[in-house]
Amino acid sequence: MASSTPKLLFLLSCLVLALLANAEVHQHEFVVQETPVERLCNTHHIITVNGQLPGPTLEVREGDTLEVNVINQAPYDVTIHWHGIRQLGTPWADGPEFVTQCPIKPGGSYKYVFTIKGQEGTLWWHAHSSWLRATVYGALIIRPREGKEYPFGKPHREVPLILGEWWNANPVEVIREAQRTGGAPNVSDAFTINGQPGDFYNCSKKETTAVPVKPGETALLRFINAALNHELFVSIGQHKMTVVAVDASYTKPFTTDVLMIAPGQTTDVLVTMDQPPTRYYVAARAYISSQGVPFDNTTTSAVLEYDCGCATDFGPKIQPAFPALPAFNDTAAATAFAAGIKSPETVKVHDHADEYLFLTVGLGLFNCEPGQLCAGPNNNTRFTASMNNVSFVFPKTDSLLHAHYYKVPGVFTTDFPAYPPVQFDYTAQNVSRALWQPVPATKLYPLRYGSVVRLVLQDTSIVTPENHPIHLHGYDFFILAEGFGNFDHKKDIEKFNLVDPPQRNTVAVPVNGWAVIQFVADNPGVWLMHCHLDVHITWGLAMAFLVHDGYGELQSLAAPPVDLPMCK
Repeated sequence: MASSTPKLLFLLSCLVLALLANAEVHQHEFVVQETPVERLCNTHHIITVNGQLPGPTLEVREGDTLEVNVINQAPYDVTIHWHGIRQLGTPWADGPEFVTQCPIKPGGSYKYVFTIKGQEGTLWWHAHSSWLRATVYGALIIRPREGKEYPFGKPHREVPLILGEWWNANPVEVIREAQRTGGAPNVSDAFTINGQPGDFYNCSKKETTAVPVKPGETALLRFINAALNHELFVSIGQHKMTVVAVDASYTKPFTTDVLMIAPGQTTDVLVTMDQPPTRYYVAARAYISSQGVPFDNTTTSAVLEYDCGCATDFGPKIQPAFPALPAFNDTAAATAFAAGIKSPETVKVHDHADEYLFLTVGLGLFNCEPGQLCAGPNNNTRFTASMNNVSFVFPKTDSLLHAHYYKVPGVFTTDFPAYPPVQFDYTAQNVSRALWQPVPATKLYPLRYGSVVRLVLQDTSIVTPENHPIHLHGYDFFILAEGFGNFDHKKDIEKFNLVDPPQRNTVAVPVNGWAVIQFVADNPGVWLMHCHLDVHITWGLAMAFLVHDGYGELQSLAAPPVDLPMCK
């Protein structure tokens, strides 16, 4: 046996070298800058990357390394988050402001360096400071390694379609005004597809995003919801969509007429061009689960344009066929879509966990202090949000990861509650007003390396129940079950899918309902978990896990890069 060990090690080293030989290093420069653009009949000065809206699409293969030097020439602090990238061994590159780094100041720069390990599909990148994400975002496409194929037939073309949200005002000023008054921010003026509002908005029709296709071909459409505050229904006129991946995880293929994509989520679909050759709308509009709140009640569109290779010129005079979109409050449609998503094969899911957490998520109200403005829904109140009655406060003097690594005192505590401090009827119509005001704090929940974490996310009806897209940084997780009402472990455990649950990085927790997710804490660092409706994270609907080191260098947090931005 001993004599075979050197041979085995040699073969393993050859395999590693062969894999590394196929990997590439992609170097990019992102210049964050102010750029004039024309939208909705006016010229606006917005913050972009390299003057583009959306920003550059990054295309890599699994195993490749990205080096992105971000140069901040904008008048605001900025960070870039690589949404969905696991950042195994590179937590300093994750990007959320004051969590894994301090922001890049105007005039400063920071090089994000990370390797894509074990992930394929559609992800994206975006600013993770203030509301710069409104215009600072782009696609991140991960193809299989050289020589490896998709688990479905090779499409004739691949098209990223990024759903965005547009304000005629400066988005940073919109949220600053809301923070000043304590009220809700103004809703957006339009939705966009690849930066363009589409045919149903003023001064927009000429620039509507067009997707050229040919009869009989199959296209892989990579949908990304980059909108700040709206979940979106998406449909295509007279065409079926076959879902093949979500959040860079393959799925059992299933066919649908409509998608519901929450902010932060991605959905890959195959569409076969099997209709008469003409023009068809790709359309998206809001899914709103809360009642009585203002929302952007408009519809964005792109156009599938058939090229039949014939003499017919359809041109812009031919009105595209419009799809049947669900009503804005069609929770049944959103629920049916989520239920169709499953892993393609049987997956290894631990049937028992080391850590059981129960987190309430939802809105709340702070009582106004003397001298404060009070624009909340009740007199003398300001909007807030929380998990387990803790409204998350981001530090300002240091990042959480830096403070953890250097053991800086006073930046955070590690006593985030595993359960709500008070148990109540979470989805009741009239929750006691004594439960409406959370506690502002910077609390982390510590996890032992390698522990299996099972987490119930329970929506609450404080202020209003709502579907909350909860995103976990640094991890994918399995969604074991979803349901409505209050989670009941004895009853609802029967609904758990331990065979082929979907794997995601963002779960849309049902309105007045719950979701159960599970992951293994195998990535040391500080990892934010938050609602991806940006107004909610601004109000404090967030928490963070502190995953401790395991054994040895490969299971331990590495030292920060020398160019890591400092707060001071």
